[in-house]
Amino acid sequence: MIGTALALTKPVMYKGIYIAASGAILKDAELSLTARNIANASTPGYKKERTSFSSFLLPSTENISNPERVMVEKGKVVTDFSAGDFIKTGNPLDVAIEGDGFFVLEGERYTRRGDFRLDEEGYLLNIDGLKVMGVDDTPIQLPQGRVEIGPGGDILVNDTTVGRLKIVDFPQPYNLIQAGEATYLAPADLKPVESSSRVSPGVIEGSNVNIIKEMVGMIKTTREFETYQKMIQAFDSATSKALNEIGRI
Repeated sequence: MIGTALALTKPVMYKGIYIAASGAILKDAELSLTARNIANASTPGYKKERTSFSSFLLPSTENISNPERVMVEKGKVVTDFSAGDFIKTGNPLDVAIEGDGFFVLEGERYTRRGDFRLDEEGYLLNIDGLKVMGVDDTPIQLPQGRVEIGPGGDILVNDTTVGRLKIVDFPQPYNLIQAGEATYLAPADLKPVESSSRVSPGVIEGSNVNIIKEMVGMIKTTREFETYQKMIQAFDSATSKALNEIGRI
């Protein structure tokens, strides 16, 4: 009789704990991404991220002691590539893309962060020290002089055109792989195409993170995480109590 009672009680308790634990794990991952978004709210060109998840019902005959069987499972991290606000800097090497597209960096990396600089040899670099590529697929190297970047991406030094920024785009929704705070790689089967987007000189594109929304989301997610924790404690307490009561029968 005791064995039958335990067989009826433990699966129900354990299933509840699995549900709560899977939810808590998901919320923990969501909190980590939200914290990352907040930390990069002032990073030019940064795109906020979200985690996707899927849920399913376990069949009644499912072996719920299998740790691989959960009620909610984490999907993949999804990047929101919507544009951030433009921030005027007045720096002649700062530039932002108007519309879709990405600047091309060496190593087939892509970014919308346009706060470029020059190194000692005159190469145009991004914030991570990667060379910015021109339309001729070579790194842009500038002679000394007064630099201007035109709306078409043309780079002029002392009123003479010496290069042009390479701007490309991909089919949407973008399926790019994050390779830095604001840098991305393309999967092997995803080839870039030339973009007709123009650029705004003297400005940079800010992060698309709304810090107020992120803070509100963090508070909400924290409360949901705490709720799952309480559920786990309640199920654990109920299981212990049930086992003690059954043991007295």
